[in-house]
Amino acid sequence: VQLVESGGGFVQAGGSLRLSCPTPTIHKSDYAVGWFRQAPGKEREGVGCVKQAEGIGQTTYYADFSRGRFTITIEHGEDTVYLQLNGVKSEDTGRYYCAVGWSFACVLDLKGQNYLSWGQGTQVTVSS
Repeated sequence: VQLVESGGGFVQAGGSLRLSCPTPTIHKSDYAVGWFRQAPGKEREGVGCVKQAEGIGQTTYYADFSRGRFTITIEHGEDTVYLQLNGVKSEDTGRYYCAVGWSFACVLDLKGQNYLSWGQGTQVTVSS
């Protein structure tokens, strides 16, 4: 499954962006969608993830840097997962990726090794 993120661009510090990740093939009762980012010269890091599993419900995890500023939402009617970025900072600059998999892929430490499909990413550039 090829994921295609969108919504990236240039934004001033303190501004907002909403990134989109169409996910038409996720299994509605068991899935994980993760958001990751990578800045130039740095390793990829987890931004947050959301998962749904039967009998457990929906759970969302955020990294310390994203909690309170970024929000992951799922619009099943649109088959899309969004990452809302608010109050962006220059250090939020990077390429943002979404990934999908089964629910066990979304874990508290936001490691990405168990996701099945990844997008090509969308660039976010924050100017100070």
